[in-house]
Amino acid sequence: MDFTLTVLGTASAMPVTGRYQSAQVLRVQGRFFLIDCGEGVQRRLLQFRVPMMRIDAIFLSHIHGDHVFGLPALLSTLGMNGRRKPLNIYAPENFSPILKFFLSYYGEWLPYEIRHIPLTMKAPETVCSTKTLEILAFPLNHKIETYGFFFREKMPLMNVRKEKIAEYGLTLTEIGSIKRGEDVVRSRPDGSSDVIPFAEVGYQPYIPRSYAYCSDTAPFPELAGWLRGVDLLYHETTYLDEMAEQAAQRYHSTTLQAARCALEAGARKLVIGHYSSRNQEILRYQAECRTVFPDTWAAEDGDIFEVPLVRPE
Repeated sequence: MDFTLTVLGTASAMPVTGRYQSAQVLRVQGRFFLIDCGEGVQRRLLQFRVPMMRIDAIFLSHIHGDHVFGLPALLSTLGMNGRRKPLNIYAPENFSPILKFFLSYYGEWLPYEIRHIPLTMKAPETVCSTKTLEILAFPLNHKIETYGFFFREKMPLMNVRKEKIAEYGLTLTEIGSIKRGEDVVRSRPDGSSDVIPFAEVGYQPYIPRSYAYCSDTAPFPELAGWLRGVDLLYHETTYLDEMAEQAAQRYHSTTLQAARCALEAGARKLVIGHYSSRNQEILRYQAECRTVFPDTWAAEDGDIFEVPLVRPE
């Protein structure tokens, strides 16, 4: 029941020795989702032993180069490795001509279909839904059209206490009710009924987990509300607090702005990245954030953050 984030790149627009540009992989219950695709992403996938052929979908926040320049090489490599499964790319509408250009030169021999799902929402909307996971996209506040992503597990089916099956003589229909979290209701001939409370015969196996990705954005009032209760939050911190004026001019966030967002959202843990090339001391970023939000972690390339499975008390 894994729910694990692998950070592939933590740099911002300018190249930095030892840091690659924005890219992450979220693994949820055996499925892999690539979030942004900065330059060199396939090298990072190999280095950190992430199976690129198992990538289910790609989510692009926006089309600035430090978030997409690794995509053409990755798409080509997937084809050379024999991918056949269609690949969905969730990206802003202005990604369409970029994909069209790539396909016009390199798409003829690709053995798989690439589908662009354009993002146009003005508030959080579900863009992908599986049996166990819901993925939402929401607008951010950047120079160009930019989106964040919210991954959250769906409520699982309830478990039945095995010893209660024989004790109460539960039928298959009644077991189905328990798995839906319902009480068992048994009708009597006189029209009355007996009720076996769900808490007596069933239990919730785990609490659904969540992750939100917010890269390249200036602060705006609605964001914290959209992220309410998230377990793990990634928020860009391109600048230290002393560069707040430049952050505003470039529609980015500072350390303290990201930390306040995490605090207002009631996040459990904050991971930061997308550091300016002007400052290599990332522990300064972490220290500033921790003055507002103590459970902050300055990501390094290759760091892994796990959202643990928690069972209700």
